[in-house]
Amino acid sequence: MSSVILSNVKKNFGAVQVIKGVDINIAEGEFCVFVGPSGCGKSTLLRMIAGLEEISGGDVAIGNRRVNDIDASKRGTAMVFQTYALYPHMTVERNMGFGLLMNGTPKDEVKRRVDEAARILRLEDYLERKPKALSGGQRQRVAIGRAIVRRPEVFLFDEPLSNLDAELRVATRLEIAKLHTQLEGSTMIYVTHDQVEAMTLADKIVVLRDGRVEQIGKPLDLYERPDNIFVAGFIGSPKMNFLELRDGAFPYSSKPTDMATGAKTLGVRADGLTVSADGPLRGTVTVVEQLGDAEFIYFQTSWGQELVARSEPGSEAKAGSPIAFALSGRTHLFDANGLAIRNAAP
Repeated sequence: MSSVILSNVKKNFGAVQVIKGVDINIAEGEFCVFVGPSGCGKSTLLRMIAGLEEISGGDVAIGNRRVNDIDASKRGTAMVFQTYALYPHMTVERNMGFGLLMNGTPKDEVKRRVDEAARILRLEDYLERKPKALSGGQRQRVAIGRAIVRRPEVFLFDEPLSNLDAELRVATRLEIAKLHTQLEGSTMIYVTHDQVEAMTLADKIVVLRDGRVEQIGKPLDLYERPDNIFVAGFIGSPKMNFLELRDGAFPYSSKPTDMATGAKTLGVRADGLTVSADGPLRGTVTVVEQLGDAEFIYFQTSWGQELVARSEPGSEAKAGSPIAFALSGRTHLFDANGLAIRNAAP
């Protein structure tokens, strides 16, 4: 398997620049996830690595090769798309091996690779079925199997779970995680807008916004040490609460607490708020989400801001009732430009 290095990569569609000088280094064998809101450029970036979009500036290297001008079929990548794109008239076995046969691979070698991929993906009992006889999750596994048999240097996944229902998304996500373990040393790049997928799958996450990289890091690093308000609000579910500070102080109690110099915003996650009768954050409950092992209590503050807190089940909070919270967990401070102030949170 190979590393993937993007150096000052840019992409223009006419006069519009959609990728604005991106630098990313993905090590050999790493599972890297590109995550960000719709329109941030993550799928375009993936297609540039695959060779399906021309590169307007900068360099893409796979292994030790600069691949800017190399045809997609010769880059050593295999791509799994959001749509399965299976041949409806072919069996699972034929779908998985068709590309190899078209490239002149001997039939016995094709069968050996297909059988191996079917074993890894638990598709042995479905090889004679056609796509219409498969579930959505099984069809996506066939599409993944078609990539496996090619033995690529790099696997590319473009939002492969988007067309599955919630239960199948979870199951197939686990299958992809297991696949990375089974295919030892495989380099995988995965695009999603779902930060839960990103957190659970990735060795490394690249957070993108408006064609630029906002932060790169391990999942827990991004969760615990976001570089800016955008990353803090995007990574984590529910999103982080943000409170405006006034003159570097926390103004929501009778005795305002001093924060770091230059701090304009305080961020606190839902589990950093605790129900407290004398807590400074007072408001009215709007919604209570019961999740079995926890509750998410949404409340509107006395000044009209919507916040959310995580509580143990049985809090007895009800929509329309008054409630008060205290800060009990780690907080994050941000300056006027939305950048994190390190080592300054109380």
